[in-house]
Amino acid sequence: MARKTMFLFIFFCFFFILLPLSASAECKCDLTETTGGSGHKNKALKLKIVAILSILIAGAFGVSIPSFGKNISTFHPENNIFFIIKAFAAGVILATGFVHILPDAYESLTSPCLSPKPWQDFPFTGFVAMVSAILTMMVDAFATSFYQRLHFSKALPVNDDDKEMHAEHEGHVHVHTHATHGHAHGSAFASSDASGSGTSDLFRHRIVSQVLELGIVVHSVIIGISLGASGSVKTIKPLVAALTFHQFFEGMGLGGCISQAKFKSKSIVAMILFFSLTTPVGIGIGIGISKVYKENSPTALVIEGIFNSASAGILIYMALVDLLATDFMSPKLQTNFKLQLGANFSLLLGSGCMSLLAKWA
Repeated sequence: MARKTMFLFIFFCFFFILLPLSASAECKCDLTETTGGSGHKNKALKLKIVAILSILIAGAFGVSIPSFGKNISTFHPENNIFFIIKAFAAGVILATGFVHILPDAYESLTSPCLSPKPWQDFPFTGFVAMVSAILTMMVDAFATSFYQRLHFSKALPVNDDDKEMHAEHEGHVHVHTHATHGHAHGSAFASSDASGSGTSDLFRHRIVSQVLELGIVVHSVIIGISLGASGSVKTIKPLVAALTFHQFFEGMGLGGCISQAKFKSKSIVAMILFFSLTTPVGIGIGIGISKVYKENSPTALVIEGIFNSASAGILIYMALVDLLATDFMSPKLQTNFKLQLGANFSLLLGSGCMSLLAKWA
């Protein structure tokens, strides 16, 4: 946890250092957006404040429902309805990666404001998304295998005790007691194996929730800065409603993963706050640099494009592999046809609703 926290800290320090630098870069494309005077700016600022409050509330509420609703049977991971809700949230996250983030990244990295070489000669958007998905898979696999080995290495001393118990029994009586002991040892082994499998699944849920939050947070900060730096009321109005729903549904998907990971209360609160505050903080940063920020400057376009591409790769991988494949291939879903239909419909509904929001955001 300490290493991951340090990584996140370095990552965002690097991001927030580079982003203001992009604001001062010279833009080769003319920005013809008119602000319409001080009245227009005041109205835009009011809308941004409304956006901060509504997105904060929606995000906090969405991500908190699964974790703090554990006393409600609907939100228990073993409940069928939880599978359906999780499928809906996974569809939202998948559509976020494919329909919202990836097109934005492509638009940024193929902008005419960038020099033809190298940005027009190579599909950087797909390449960065692919690399980030591969790296996410590697981190997922290595971390899971590491903690599995760590768990089983801690369980090894039990075998030494077994050997001592075997050494204490000899002769004909030993044969009888050994058989009994063998039975007990077999039960203990099965129990240990089940415990190891449970620990492995629990740790995997924790990896999924942390990596998923990282992917969501990167995009949330970028889109928050874009909204905060915008001076157009026509641009901000539809974004407020769209991003509110966007944050709520994404929060539900992340909240479901956090709930299954069974973190301690302090960790749950920290992850909820981290998710809830990223977009509002991004909006605040955007408001602060709105006078000097130029969204079409080459540096801003490159940074946004690369970070959005990486975020899309992470979210697409997590949605397909760690959320959908894990649940849809589970014995519980495979042996229940009605639950299969419900989960598939919920997945299509979630991805469809989130894709529809792309019309406004």
